Amino acid sequence: MEYKKIKEPAYNIHFIKTDKFKKIRIKINFKEELKKENIVIRNMLSLILLESSKKYPTKRLLDIECEELYNVGISSNTSISGNYHILSFQEVFLNESYTEENMNELSFQFFLNLLLDPNIVDNMFTIDAFNNAKKCLEEDIMSFGDVPARLALSNLYKNMCPNTPLELVSCGYLEDLNNVTRESLYEYYKNMIKSNLIDIFVVGNFNDDEMLNIIKKNMTINTIKKQNLSHFIKQDKIRNRAQTVIDEKDLNQSIMIMGYKIKDLTEFERVYVLSIYNAILGGSPDSKLFKQIREKHSLCYSISSSYSGISNLQFISAGIDKDNFKKCVNLIKKEVKKMQNGDFSEEQINQAKITYKASLREIEDTPSSMISIYEAHEYLNYDLIDKREENISKVTKEMIINTAKKIKLDTIYLLKGVENERN
Repeated sequence: MEYKKIKEPAYNIHFIKTDKFKKIRIKINFKEELKKENIVIRNMLSLILLESSKKYPTKRLLDIECEELYNVGISSNTSISGNYHILSFQEVFLNESYTEENMNELSFQFFLNLLLDPNIVDNMFTIDAFNNAKKCLEEDIMSFGDVPARLALSNLYKNMCPNTPLELVSCGYLEDLNNVTRESLYEYYKNMIKSNLIDIFVVGNFNDDEMLNIIKKNMTINTIKKQNLSHFIKQDKIRNRAQTVIDEKDLNQSIMIMGYKIKDLTEFERVYVLSIYNAILGGSPDSKLFKQIREKHSLCYSISSSYSGISNLQFISAGIDKDNFKKCVNLIKKEVKKMQNGDFSEEQINQAKITYKASLREIEDTPSSMISIYEAHEYLNYDLIDKREENISKVTKEMIINTAKKIKLDTIYLLKGVENERN
């Protein structure tokens, strides 16, 4: 696998060369500072732009062209990455080595036609496309609380990190959706094209010069942009004593999340030490939390720990009976304290490293996971695969203990089931 970054004034190009796949995958990210009122607008663009264009105004014409291009695949999504909101579009097509000459460029032209020449009438998106996207997004917003684990985490964020990007939900808000018009959506789209930071990731077996020429020839965006904001969210406000927040919902079981804030991590600790710490504590079926809370004491249906290096947060989540809430919290606190005291073995460290390295090898199995590695390299300055494998071996027990002491409990959240709870 070979990697090359080409900086153009209006966008960055990332070539990820590999001969493992017959198809070429292209991902284009539009990135801007996360703002509450723009979440629904960007979600709507994610839904609208790949449904039609000026050249392909109907779904039927679009589908016919996809078939003509050897069943090209297109998709889109939005994601929150710390202080940024990323609107992503992806295209997958068969390498012209297996089809016919010039198909790489024709496939890319088709992709860009959807993104850069939308189906606009009288300076606004068509009413059908707008209403369909609005209805779909409205359903997503209305059903957000139907997934208990998602609702619990969202409520934890609101109490733990108020007035920060972390409290914002990825689907957006009804009041913002109701304020969007066809005209305002198109105005935002034009501004996005001009002002957003743009990265183009290309994975596959292609000629660098030919692909670069295709991109530069067809990518008509030419406004210069500069990044001036970090993705990372610092955690400077940490409570001396953790708060407990309890909400109620009609559930068969309760969901508990303990939220921890992490302060003053080094880059090495964030990427490597915290990963090993988390794996030992609650990141696998062999973890301390799983063995102690679930297997030994039978106090939960499920339990695990996770962390966000971008947000400098860690979470311990468990599905429990509400009557076991205090017992679970106390036992979890004891296991976290044991990590700070070094009560874990070199064998556990080595097993976590083996698992980490195995996951690195799996990254090269899919183009999408390969892009994820280079996104993290571009946006977060994370190391690439070879360097990660080298650095994970350097993690020591002393490093893990020192990192564990930087992790402070901030909020204990319980979404308490109030009916049909098992005894």
